[in-house]
Amino acid sequence: MHDTLMRTALFVPASRPDRFPKAIASGADAVIIDLEDSVAPEAKAEARDALVRYTADHPRERLWVRINDGTTPWFDDDLAVCRSSPAIAGIVLPKAQAAEHVYIVSGAGKPLMPVIESASGLRVLDRIAEANGVVRLSFGILDLMVEFGTRPQTEGAQRILDQVRFQILQASRMHGLADPLDTVYMDFSDPDGLLRTATLASDMGFGGMLCIHPAQVSVAHQAYRPQPDEVDWARRVVDHADSTGDYIFRLDGRMIDLPLIERARRVLEHAA
Repeated sequence: MHDTLMRTALFVPASRPDRFPKAIASGADAVIIDLEDSVAPEAKAEARDALVRYTADHPRERLWVRINDGTTPWFDDDLAVCRSSPAIAGIVLPKAQAAEHVYIVSGAGKPLMPVIESASGLRVLDRIAEANGVVRLSFGILDLMVEFGTRPQTEGAQRILDQVRFQILQASRMHGLADPLDTVYMDFSDPDGLLRTATLASDMGFGGMLCIHPAQVSVAHQAYRPQPDEVDWARRVVDHADSTGDYIFRLDGRMIDLPLIERARRVLEHAA
């Protein structure tokens, strides 16, 4: 499970089961049914019931679910639904800031993606990342900026964003997790900005991103898909290494060694 590619994970409110089929048909690598921020407190139980009905009628779906976090009164009931339904492939734990909550969710036996959204979560990031069942990490920059007092859409906000990205990447690599997912890009009417942001995160080492609208899926896939010239380079590197057994050689005027060979293998894996 740790090596599963996930370029896009598309949120859809659990309170809108009429939108589930459209989200599933969007081409996103994962669909996340959201019981948290997109559902009002008074609608939580009804939204959970809608999820139960849908998964009962579609047992072969492989949906992820964002439950409510461990400090809320809905946590236990959300987790019970995820534990019991074969159609729920994985759990997204928002506002992950207490390792014990992560351990409780991991006991459901489903792949788990904690989302770091607070300074407390960053402080215990290693403990969260090392928990059984955690397969990848993501983060929510909007909540973090509110807590930090960061002004959105400024150079300062970008610097904070990049530092959080580094911490998420570092924890993912240290604990052998799948490539992490970048945070959401809120303006779904701005595909050019989305492409620039997603390309930057891809260059950093992220494997994909959280999406809030079906229109973002194809743009994100473009950003996280290796370019043809990169794939060609990677194929020639791997072919030479595998056919000769050499782990240091010259190609196109550049010295190729073992780290670049491993990089080439990752490029081909993503291109596939």
